[in-house]
Order: sequence, then C-alpha cells, then structure tokens
Amino acid sequence: MDPEKETSHEEIADSPLFKGDEALRLVGTQAQKFNEEYNRRLRNKLDKVIIPITAAVYFTQFLDKTSLNYASIMGFPVTGQNYNLVSMAFYLGFIVWEFPTVYIAQKLRLGKYLGVNVIIWGIVLLCHAFADSFHAFFALRFILGMCESCVSPILISIISMFYRKNEQGTRIAYFYAMLGFTQVFGGFVAYGISFYNGGAMAPYKIVYYLLGGLAILVGIIVLVCLPDSPVNAWILTEEERIASLERVRDDQGGTENRKFKKEQVIETLLDVRTWLIVPCNYAYGGLTNFSNIIIKNFGYTSRQTLILATPSGIVEVISVVVCGYYSDKKGERMLPVIYATLPTLLGVGKLSFVCSNPKKADRLPALMIGFNDSGQKGVLLFGSYLIGSFGSTLSTIYAYNASNTSGYTKKLTLNALTMVFFCVGNIIGTEIFQPKDAPAYIPGKAAIMVLLSAQIGVAYLLRHINVKLNIKRRAIIEEIKREKGWTDDDVQKEKERRAFADMTDKQ
Repeated sequence: MDPEKETSHEEIADSPLFKGDEALRLVGTQAQKFNEEYNRRLRNKLDKVIIPITAAVYFTQFLDKTSLNYASIMGFPVTGQNYNLVSMAFYLGFIVWEFPTVYIAQKLRLGKYLGVNVIIWGIVLLCHAFADSFHAFFALRFILGMCESCVSPILISIISMFYRKNEQGTRIAYFYAMLGFTQVFGGFVAYGISFYNGGAMAPYKIVYYLLGGLAILVGIIVLVCLPDSPVNAWILTEEERIASLERVRDDQGGTENRKFKKEQVIETLLDVRTWLIVPCNYAYGGLTNFSNIIIKNFGYTSRQTLILATPSGIVEVISVVVCGYYSDKKGERMLPVIYATLPTLLGVGKLSFVCSNPKKADRLPALMIGFNDSGQKGVLLFGSYLIGSFGSTLSTIYAYNASNTSGYTKKLTLNALTMVFFCVGNIIGTEIFQPKDAPAYIPGKAAIMVLLSAQIGVAYLLRHINVKLNIKRRAIIEEIKREKGWTDDDVQKEKERRAFADMTDKQ
C-alpha cells in the first residue's frame, strides 16, 4: 500500500487493520499532529489522575501482600513450617489465577475489573481477623493471591496506553516506589499497634482490620475514577483523547484490543527473550517474607524490629525512582537491573558472612566475620538495608515489558508470565528459609546469592540480544527503502499507518 494514501474510517472496517486496536476507530491510520506544549499539558493532566490512583493500588497491594510479614511478629497463631505454607498459599493462588484473570481483563474495562478485584481482596483481608486455624489462613491467602494477580498486568497496560516509551519507566517507578513506602508506613503502623496489650483481640487482627478497610476504600476509588484507556477516558475531551493516542502512535506499542489472539501467545512463547526476562526476581520472595524475621534474629525485640526494618523501604524508593528515571533518560532497561542487583548482592553477602551470634561463630563457616556486638549489628543492619535496592529491578522489568513489547495479547501474556515466574520465585523463597536453619539461615542466603548472580548474567545477555536485534532491524528498514524507493518520511508514514494495527514487535 502506498504510504501516502490516507485511509478513511469507513475503509478501516473493510481492511485487515480493522482487527487492530480500539484506537483505530477513533483516530484512523493517518497521524494528526499536536504541538509539544499541548502534549505536555495533556501529559500533566493524565499524571494528576492516573499516577495517584495506580500508586494507591500498588501501595495497597504490597501492604496487603506483606501483611503476613507484620503479623508474624505480632502474635500470629501459625508458626514454623505451617507459616511457610501460609506464605506460599498467596503465590499458589496468584499462579493458578494469573492467566485466567489476564484473559478476563482483556475482555472487560481494565479500570472496572481492577476496582472490583481490589474490593474483593479487601473483604478477604477482613476475614483474616476471624480465622483461627492453619487451613483457614491458607485458604484466605490463596484467594488473596488470586485477587491480586491482575494488578501488575493491568497497571502496566494502562501506563503503556497513555504514555510514550521514554515516559513509561518513570511512571511505572512512581507507582512501584510505593513498595518502599509500604515498608515505612506498615512498619510504623505495626509499631504503634505493638503497644496494644491485646486485651480485646490479638494485635495482628487490628492489622487486618485496618488494611482490609483501606483496600475497600481504594477499590471504590479505582472503580469510579481510573480511566480504562485513552479511547474512553472520562477525564479527557474528544480532542484530548485523539491527542493522547497520537502521542503514543510513533512508539507502535498500541493500546487495547478485546480480541484474544492465539498467534501472539505462540510468538511470546517462542521468543527467546521471554525466557530470559520472566525468571528474573526469583530471589524476591525470600527477601520480603522473611526480612523482619531475619532482623529480629540479630538480637532485637519485635518492637525494635518493626522500626529498624523501615530504612530499607527508603532505600527502595530512592533506587526505584533513580532507576526509572535513568532507564527513560538513557533508553536503557537492562543496565538499571544490573546496577540495582549489585548492592543487593553485597547486602546478602554481608548477611551471609557476618555472624549474628559471636558465641556460635566457631560452629559457622570459616568465612564468617566476627565483630563486637554493636559493630556487628550495625554491619548486619546495613546489609539488610542494601537489599532494598532490589525492588527497582522488577520495576525496570515492568518498564521493559511495556516499552519493548507490541501486540496487546502478547503484552498481556508476557506480563502474566513475568508474574507467574515471580510467584514461583516467591514460593522457592518461602522454602529456602527453613526453621531448622535459624537464626543464621545460611543455606537460604547462599541460594539467594546464586540467584542474584545469575540475574546479572541474564540481564547482560538480554541487553546484548536486543542490541543485535535493533541493528538487524535498522538494516532491514534500509533494505526496504532501497527496494521500494522510500524516503524516511515514507517509512514514518507506514509506521504511523500500522501503529494501532495490534501487530507484535516481531511483525
């Protein structure tokens, strides 16, 4: 097709492009131009609504997911291996429901579906306060994982719809930074609750009452206020909806498509890059679910542990924001993953090779380093704080999936696979920290060090593959220009014509 030819909205219905994004019905295949000042004001308008809501959802999700971490040192009735199994139940539910929830989300309005899920998991959290047995807690955590499994794929999809590629890393960092804030907020709330003497109810039940109520409130806000896509965003005028779509046209990432495309799933599964990106963050589960227990085993009380664990959240916030900004500014996704993993590796190394109990030093590996009690605890705490940098790796991986993947079904599939493998890593994390290894947990820490080292190698390999693919694609474009006699403007017009055709990055 001649790239100069303009396609009308009526012609789209009779063309293969009709199978493209919902955006095609609004903007067609011919680009419309808006000046940068208009685009800047539009982006600011989107930021004022989308960023606070997505941040609130992620804040609530992570706070709710890690509620077990706080409950574990506040009189939670399940301990030992059963605690590990209850922790694992969340991720089992996540895995079981991840692909079904992504499929359902594709058929429905994203904001509405997400809001309903948040309200349901708020109710499930409230039910935790009434449970009194291992089986009840296991079932509730399983259902909680099912409800929360839709969050990351939906939030990534929404960010990729409304923002350009060079804006996505920073915007994802904005909501992902809430993980760090939850550690600070949750730690201080739990600290306050720890002064309660437990006369009327166990302290951990108060945690679940508060978090359950917060989740229901956030769910209602999402249901009412979060835009589903630029095509029908309630906060935008008709002209702004068109401009919002035109902002992202050149990225060729598309917006939304209600049709599930099996060929895009197959392409995702056959892409070698899929199997390099999805296993990253295997170490995350052990680092989050057992962080408070590890710090407590340094010799602190439960109350001290709640406060001393909070600086790690500040480290995570700083790391996430810096890596998100760097990844957008430099057009890099994998280098920030490497940069953020290195401090974590150093931190776990300190936790592994510094003895937390000098009296047991002679029974620990020769590499263990002994200190006086105060200096020793300081080194151990510093190591635990360095681990906070690891949170930014998953944030950057989210940005990679958003900006490097085209085709709506392919993008959802890759996001779902990323979360499934994330959960597998968390399940592994719940099992590598065995009660019999307390208080040093050396086997678990050593396993995490191996996983972190492997992640650095995988990130470098993935970057190398992408660089090679970009060189190859530029060569193919030059060949097409020679064969067809096209100019750079012709190539640009052809890109614009296909931008919302729901074609994958490979296509």
